Parts: sequence; structure tokens; C-alpha cells
Amino acid sequence: MPYIKESQRKVFRPLLSDLPYMRNKGELEYCIFFLMQRYMDEKPRKYTHLHDVVYAAQHCADEFRRRFLDEREDQAREENGDVD
Repeated sequence: MPYIKESQRKVFRPLLSDLPYMRNKGELEYCIFFLMQRYMDEKPRKYTHLHDVVYAAQHCADEFRRRFLDEREDQAREENGDVD
């Protein structure tokens, strides 16, 4: 998942921290898609590389869901009661 060594993070953190605030889902999707394309810029369009891009995006979505969305779902279940 997104757990890379601190030395690798130092390369990307300043650049990513300087991104402007994304105001809506469309802007977020644009940035994600741009990064996906950027990853492919110097790679041949082989299945392996294309799959890596989709796999990375999916794993980030899975990790985000695990950390944040699942927690919110658990809170809603506790507040409103479980499904009968």
C-alpha cells in the first residue's frame, strides 16, 4: 500500500503538499487521472504497466475505505442501530 520509506516520501511530499485545495470530486479525479497518466509517460503500454496503474489506484481506494469510510459506517450503525 502507500507505505514507502521516508527517504522516498521526501521526494514527493513537498510537491504534493503544494497542490491547491481540491474543491470537488471532479478536481480530485482529474488529479488522480493525471498522476496515472504521468506514471505511464515513459513506460510501454503493456498490460503489466497498465494493470499496475489501475491496481495502485484501487489499492489506495481500498486503504482509504478501510481507514475512513468503514469507521464512518461503524459510527452510523452505532448511532442508528444495525440492520435487522
